[in-house]
Amino acid sequence: MAPANVLAPLDLDEIFGRTAPVEVDLGCGDGTFLAALAEQHTERNFLGVERLPGRIRGACRKIGDQLLPNARVLRSGILEALEQLLPPRSVEICYLLFPDPWPKRRHHHRRVVTEEFLHAVAEVLVPGGCLRIATDHAEYFAEMQRLLARAQAFAICPQSEMEPVFCSTFESRFRERGAKIYRVVLQRRK
Repeated sequence: MAPANVLAPLDLDEIFGRTAPVEVDLGCGDGTFLAALAEQHTERNFLGVERLPGRIRGACRKIGDQLLPNARVLRSGILEALEQLLPPRSVEICYLLFPDPWPKRRHHHRRVVTEEFLHAVAEVLVPGGCLRIATDHAEYFAEMQRLLARAQAFAICPQSEMEPVFCSTFESRFRERGAKIYRVVLQRRK
């Protein structure tokens, strides 16, 4: 389905063929987490955002194999999707699970979590909506926390709300290696 205007935000109700709360997996990878959520919560719509063609094919295969009418994958960069394609105040939950930490200092400018990213997420979340972030990289998490401390659009949720219901492929790999997982859940202020 091609949008009527490629510069206009997506019509999520039309894309899913129904009106339902929307959750977005930013950087959905192979779709393991996305498909698990969609299968468990048929009353909600799930959109995966991914830019790598191989991962998109894998995610679409999982969605198709499981016959999940409430899941879709959008080929896009994360910031582009947030700033241009997702309508304002249209998303209940955004997930950012194990973004590339770009550990070398000269690559830090490529990291996803920036002030611009946080502002864009705040724009697409409904009031009270959440951003759930997980990483295995301590230094990147420390940098995220510095940015989050200045993000006035969000409140940090209690620790009890941070444990995942399902594991992504990356989380499963990191857990097998015994890596420490760092999490934060942010709630958009009303």
